[in-house]
Amino acid sequence: MKILKFGGTSIKTSERVLHVVELLKKAQNESEIAVVVSAFGGVTDQLVEMCRAASQGKESYLGILKKIEANHYEITKDLIDKKNIEAVNKVLHDRFRSLADTLHGIFLLRELSPRSLDIIMSFGERLSAFIISQSLCGKGIPSEFLDAAIVVKTDETFNDARVHFDKTNANIREYFANHKKLQVITGFIASDENGNVTTLGRSGSDYTAAIFGAALGATEIQIWTDVNGVMTCDPRKVKSAFSMDSMTYEEAMEMSHFGSKVIHPKAMQPALEKNIPLRIKNTFKPEFPGTVIGNEVKPSDYVIKGISSIHEIALLRVQGSGMLGVTGISARLFGALAKAEISVILISQGSSEHSICFAVAPGAAKAAKKAIDREFSIEILAHQVDKVTVEIGLSAVAVVGEKMRGTSGIAARVFQAVSRAGANVVAIAQGSSELNISVVISQKDEETTLNAIHDIFFGKEFVTVHIFMVGIGLVGKQLLEQISKQHALVKKKHSIDFRINAVSNSRKMLFNKNGLSLNDLPGQLDKSDEKASLFAFFEKMKTLNFRNSVFVDCTASDDITLFYEKILKLGISIVTPNKRAMSGSYEMYKQLKTLAVERRAGIYYETNVGASLPIIQTLDGMISSGDTMLKIETIISGTLSFLFNSFDGTRPFSKIVREAQERGFTEPDPREDLNGVDVARKLLILARESGMELELSDIEVENILPESCKKAKSVEDFYGELEKNDAYFEKKRKAADENGKVLRYIAILEKSKAKVSLQAIDAAHPFFHLKESENIIAIQTRRYDETPLVIKGSGAGADLTAAGVFADIIKTAHF
Repeated sequence: MKILKFGGTSIKTSERVLHVVELLKKAQNESEIAVVVSAFGGVTDQLVEMCRAASQGKESYLGILKKIEANHYEITKDLIDKKNIEAVNKVLHDRFRSLADTLHGIFLLRELSPRSLDIIMSFGERLSAFIISQSLCGKGIPSEFLDAAIVVKTDETFNDARVHFDKTNANIREYFANHKKLQVITGFIASDENGNVTTLGRSGSDYTAAIFGAALGATEIQIWTDVNGVMTCDPRKVKSAFSMDSMTYEEAMEMSHFGSKVIHPKAMQPALEKNIPLRIKNTFKPEFPGTVIGNEVKPSDYVIKGISSIHEIALLRVQGSGMLGVTGISARLFGALAKAEISVILISQGSSEHSICFAVAPGAAKAAKKAIDREFSIEILAHQVDKVTVEIGLSAVAVVGEKMRGTSGIAARVFQAVSRAGANVVAIAQGSSELNISVVISQKDEETTLNAIHDIFFGKEFVTVHIFMVGIGLVGKQLLEQISKQHALVKKKHSIDFRINAVSNSRKMLFNKNGLSLNDLPGQLDKSDEKASLFAFFEKMKTLNFRNSVFVDCTASDDITLFYEKILKLGISIVTPNKRAMSGSYEMYKQLKTLAVERRAGIYYETNVGASLPIIQTLDGMISSGDTMLKIETIISGTLSFLFNSFDGTRPFSKIVREAQERGFTEPDPREDLNGVDVARKLLILARESGMELELSDIEVENILPESCKKAKSVEDFYGELEKNDAYFEKKRKAADENGKVLRYIAILEKSKAKVSLQAIDAAHPFFHLKESENIIAIQTRRYDETPLVIKGSGAGADLTAAGVFADIIKTAHF
């Protein structure tokens, strides 16, 4: 025999009930069955709401009663044929009249006792089981309604009664021996020895199924719900969660204790004692095999079975010098809590015996503190025990699995994941059975921590990188286009999935927790109603707290760099072509580098120097491996490289500058390129990467522009002045040409001296034959002394810079 239990979500509507009827038809063809049902979806909550309204003297309870009646009559109309509907409705009418009479008594007395609440709540299952039994009969399946209160006997603890198993088992066996039709059993309800209705507490219908299954020696107990089985984690919090094939009773109980809603530990106990497997099935995907809970489980590739959490707990800490070496402290502490009927979620105690902390439900924290204060009042007055501290706003996360026992490194991986999530561990608990490792963290870190642990133990097929991007100019637009085009390829080749969660320009910003569509993001941003705010952007990014988050700064703003420290402190990586931070004060440069190491977050700025050329990573690799930098000579401005590579006397200098701007090589104001400061910033970064503690003011910079060009009030005025000075530049070019040389704007770093200037070089120089916007760097080191290491390639254009930024974003996935 198999026992099949269907919860409220499975039978919420007449359509769903008909679906369940079809499932029962099929199941009955395969095996002898009995079925346990809950109240129709939402009805139990309505019954409780109605009771409370009546007990408060509110006539609104009558409106709720009418809704419940209408719902049941509507379902009956859809399920019962015309020939039998009158008889069925008569039974319903009698039950609703009894329900109304009981509620009227509560309304008059203004009192709701636990006993009365049980009576009212029992109507939900009595109504649903009766209607379903009659529907089955109408579909040609001989069945009977069984009120479980007839056979399941309990004590008088109303709302959470304790089952008398000897009496109950005998009653069930006797009843089934005399009733051969399919029994449709009310879940959740029972009765005491005097016949008073009782209820079985949380997950009572699951418990009913287990009670009947154990009494009848069932081969399997099936719990039909709205999920595919016991999930590795709550799918509402971890999108990549999946159902497990099988798990032990102990694993399932641990998962349930720490927040998993699939089945309550109490419901598993009868099945565990009789070694009857429990199978969790999805009513809406019956073909899915579900999860089997039992003593024998299938071999698993995973060392853990799942991660669960309790979203809201309170942590109480009892400590003091008077606790050291004193026997009976724990007994007194937990005895006091037991007397106050307070359930403890987890316990953590250090080996010093100096302190004990434990977690309770937040609603019980005040009573727990009061009980402890009373028990240890003398010790507290004598300052042998400190005042009890209570921390709220915490969550408990538990990692569960029997294979953890004897497997080394589990705790290390858990704490590694917690660290990567940027969460702080407030308390730790692990039983000697090694079945469970629990950590207490801040509530705000719960979801991120669950995802981080799930990624580490269940090895997602890909790493999700959450991108928060500021700056949708030339580089930003190119970057978005490249991510859109390459997204599928990178996911397939590198197992990296990009999720752009936020974008912002100087006017507007746009957020989406689940990721923005990659289709026309600039257009989506234009339609956003949310005003741009750096502070608000930072706060939202902080609140989302995604693992593998990266802040991408595609601006040239000093203001944004002021947030870099805060971002790194959150464990969020930074990728930026913005040179302002790393070429700012040396103190800021050092602080950002230090924070990146301390908080295990990357800061990537390869594009600060040579667009997509691998200059910084090459230099860092040489220095890290013990090489010593002797000299760097470089052309690291794609703009200036293009200008002087193109300046061959066939066109005036001003026209070449205009062309460079039209091709996107220059800043909106070309003077920002021509004044040499941008090159100086790049050389400063290279100097610092080489180990030199230089400031921007330490670099000698030649501004090649005449004074009138510098002072021009607008860009157009600048071009006017530049045209007037074309002869000035032509004179320089001609002088170099007459000596067989060309003009190049070169940066040199040697012996802590840094200089950027316009130089005339001959054909023997490696920079002589550059073309278009090529960048080149010659690095002379102790290892590369006679022949410097040379890196050469295009160095200007938004597409190249965006490609370099994209490459840096990919690096963050493996940080």
